[in-house]
Amino acid sequence: MANSPDDPMIMVGRVAGSFGVRGEVRITTYTEEPMSIAAFKTLKRQDGSVALTIASARKAKDGVVCRCPGVDTKEAADALRGLRLYVPRSALPEPDEDEFYLTDLVGLSVRHIATDVLLGRVKSVQNFGAGDILEITPDLGGPTWYLPFTRAAVPEVKIGQGLILADPPALVGEHEGPEDQSSDEDEELGDRD
Repeated sequence: MANSPDDPMIMVGRVAGSFGVRGEVRITTYTEEPMSIAAFKTLKRQDGSVALTIASARKAKDGVVCRCPGVDTKEAADALRGLRLYVPRSALPEPDEDEFYLTDLVGLSVRHIATDVLLGRVKSVQNFGAGDILEITPDLGGPTWYLPFTRAAVPEVKIGQGLILADPPALVGEHEGPEDQSSDEDEELGDRD
C-alpha cells in the first residue's frame, strides 16, 4: 500500500526491543504524550503497510510497553528492534493556530529575512542528535544544504503562506558581522618599505 503525497506518513515511534519474556514490545514514542500512540491501534511502516497492532499499552520509563497480536515471545519482540512506526498525517490531531508539525515544513519556500532572496525549498527535516535541521534544495540548483531549525536561524514560519523566513548562519570561511574598514585603509596607505 503506497502512501499519498497529500497524506504523508509521520513517524510516531520506534521499537526499542522486548520487555520481559512474554513478548511485550517496548516502544520509544515521539508523541507529546507517550500513551497517545496507543490510540492509533494500528501502526504502519513508511510504505503504509501494517507494522504492529496495539492490543494494550502501559506507560514505561522511555515510552510505552505494548501487547501486540502475533508477538508472543521475547525473541519475536527483539526481532522488531529498530522498526520505525508511522501513522498517516491525517490521523494526527490538527495543531493549534500557532503550531505545526515538522512534516508541514517540507516543500515550503525559504527566503532570507533581510533581503527577501529565495534561498530554496525545504526538502526534509532531519535530526542527527543535536536538534532539528532543515535540508534545503537551492532554488538555482546545486547540492542541498542544512539550516538549523532554531529561533535565530528561522525567526518566522508562515505555514499558511507556504513560507519560511530565514537568517542562515555564515558558512565556514565566510566573513561574519560588519565589514572591517581597516583592510581598506591599509590598501590606501600602501606599503612604506
